[in-house]
Amino acid sequence: MKKDPLTPIRDGSDVTGREALRIITRLSVPAILAMLASVLMQYIDASMVGSLGANASAAIGLVSSTTWLIGWIVQAAGVGFTVLIAHAIGAGNEIKARAIVKGGLAFVMILCGFFTVLSVVLAPHLPRILGGEEAIYREAYLYFLIWALSLPLMQIRFTAGGMLECSGNIRLPSILNILMCVLNVVFNAVLIFPQITVPGTALVIPGAGLGVVGAALATTAASAVAALSMLGYLLFGSEALRLRRGEKEKMSRKELGRAVKISLPVALQSAVTGGAYVAATGLVAPLGSVAVAANSLSITAESVCYMPSAGIATAATTIVGQSIGAKRHDLTGRLGWTVVFFGIAVQTVSGALLYIFAPQMIGLLSPVPEIRALGTQVLRLEAFAEPLYGASQVALGVLRGLGDTFVPSILNFATMWLIRLPLAAFVFIPRSGLYGYWTAMVIELVCRGLIFLCYLRFRALRRVRGKEV
Repeated sequence: MKKDPLTPIRDGSDVTGREALRIITRLSVPAILAMLASVLMQYIDASMVGSLGANASAAIGLVSSTTWLIGWIVQAAGVGFTVLIAHAIGAGNEIKARAIVKGGLAFVMILCGFFTVLSVVLAPHLPRILGGEEAIYREAYLYFLIWALSLPLMQIRFTAGGMLECSGNIRLPSILNILMCVLNVVFNAVLIFPQITVPGTALVIPGAGLGVVGAALATTAASAVAALSMLGYLLFGSEALRLRRGEKEKMSRKELGRAVKISLPVALQSAVTGGAYVAATGLVAPLGSVAVAANSLSITAESVCYMPSAGIATAATTIVGQSIGAKRHDLTGRLGWTVVFFGIAVQTVSGALLYIFAPQMIGLLSPVPEIRALGTQVLRLEAFAEPLYGASQVALGVLRGLGDTFVPSILNFATMWLIRLPLAAFVFIPRSGLYGYWTAMVIELVCRGLIFLCYLRFRALRRVRGKEV
């Protein structure tokens, strides 16, 4: 049995620079692989649907920003509980951690029920509200409706996976997310197309031929397998968090209040960010289906490049959270900065690869020449923002580990709504169309990265240093 990489943090051992990098790498690599698997699932979805034409891609692209908005809010609901679990395990109190698991799951599922009903009611009206072309209304509505009905599965996957990760078990959620990606490919092939030709053979397998609807159903089925597997392991297999017979401790009202206090700013931040993407879709939609499809597919392509820093951010939350729980304030700042610089380095390489391979990345997603040309332009522009975008993502993970979620939500609001959208709407889109929107995005991401680094340096970690004894 491999030694838990977080043990040196919890048992008071000295952690050298090399040891810190080892901890960060061991926790980051599985998380990065899981994030990449999730993005690959979106990539494969977009590629398979893209082969059906620009309208099919535009139908999903039109509602995708709304799925991000609601999905991020639902995901945010569990953040406070995962942070408290990391703190409890870092302090050696696994009984409290298990009580938080039970109370947290009940809380997030009740909240998810509300958003599921809200999304189902919204579904028939959403395509028209967003200003899409009438030709894509029906498929956009059906895709969003199926997605809405799958929200409880998404909530289970996000929350159960996050709880396992903050206990130090990042590997299992990573494996299950990769499995979800593989299953999604298989289900996509069967449900999207009327027939499937097995490569290298003359064998033809009948398919459902459901197009965009098939893509939504395939994602739901794959997500169900991953979500239920994570929940089963959390409750019955996890060494630290599984249910114990006769253990009656419950999460206290104080702990529930702390969890909500941490989660609420994250939810507000998600609403701010997701709302900005919905507003951006409203700005891009009048540019036509080609622009809508190019925007959506380019975001999917670019997300392959920023998933490494998202995975490192997950590791950062676990490392810093357990350091705080163990009262290792001497380590918190050093580990926080180490993981941030590690994320910047990885994201710099990702940005360079994005610039070089932009034509191939967008080319895999659509056969339409106009979409490919426009997508290549905006992706190469976006590549220059990747290092500082990575800095903001990993810094956010560090701040969540500290339990500091309010100020980051304010910073995200300021950059998205006071920099990106005004620049896009009034300066760049009128002059350069979709390229103009991405220009505003790059400016905002650079500003966001610099602001987060300054806040981490001069405020958040300085408070931690003040707690050293």
